[in-house]
Amino acid sequence: MSTGGPARAELGAELRVDVHTGSSTYVVGSRQDRPNLPETTCPFCPGGREAPEPYDVRWFVNRWPAMPDDRCEVVLYTPEHDATFWSLGADGARRVIDLWAERTAELGTRPDVDYVLVFENRGPEVGATIAHPHGQIYAFDVVPELPSRELARGTVFDEPGRRLVATAPGRRAVVPAAPIFPYALVLVPNAPVADLPSLDAAGRDGIALLLVDVLERLDRLFDAQTPSMLWIHQRPFDGGDWNGARLHVEIVAPWRAAEVPRFVAAGELGSSVFFNPVPPEEAAQSLREARR
Repeated sequence: MSTGGPARAELGAELRVDVHTGSSTYVVGSRQDRPNLPETTCPFCPGGREAPEPYDVRWFVNRWPAMPDDRCEVVLYTPEHDATFWSLGADGARRVIDLWAERTAELGTRPDVDYVLVFENRGPEVGATIAHPHGQIYAFDVVPELPSRELARGTVFDEPGRRLVATAPGRRAVVPAAPIFPYALVLVPNAPVADLPSLDAAGRDGIALLLVDVLERLDRLFDAQTPSMLWIHQRPFDGGDWNGARLHVEIVAPWRAAEVPRFVAAGELGSSVFFNPVPPEEAAQSLREARR
């Protein structure tokens, strides 16, 4: 059962655009004071501050939002504190996907929302402060730059060849041809689907199976709970004609070897040209072999 929490007090945020580069940044001084770790007990476990009642999956408005107007939400995947996404199995993952779709549909109807980004940061190495399995949703009042660029290019995905990692009914997981991070995956439906709410039951089951599959592979690859970042790109909700939009899930892991981080350095940030130490074909082979 999915339930929302009470609205949180509004915190100031100012969207600024750099006159030199044109890049956008929200300046949110209030987030500097957000807690790094739970005080004594996990706030996401049943009975905790954000989950006072039993639940299967749950969403609530973020107490420490990056943007104003209740446009930042937290999604709890399971009441089990020590679970991983892949340990939920296909049924548990399907419940999460249903909630992602439900919240996307609800947020997408708001007149002040143009784009809904579902994402997850897993592990302290990528900034997650609470270990309990969870993700977030940001509802932007603009279409952000990266999905805008993808949409302008037509959201095209090539034939993966040796970069194919896994398949599920109606979709596949591939390593991109030119990823920034050593281990990266894109989960793509074989038939065009524009957004999460448009997925039928079979489509949701397929994504659930594939997410469970590839996230387990990442953990088994390094024999650890591998830090990772996940995000979902879908059509904007700004009322435009987005016939070329194609729903897809992207996953990246910041390790190039077990507990060895891949740092994005000055030469890359200063040029926006990146240098990946792991050939994508080798990454795909390692992930194909990383099963029980």
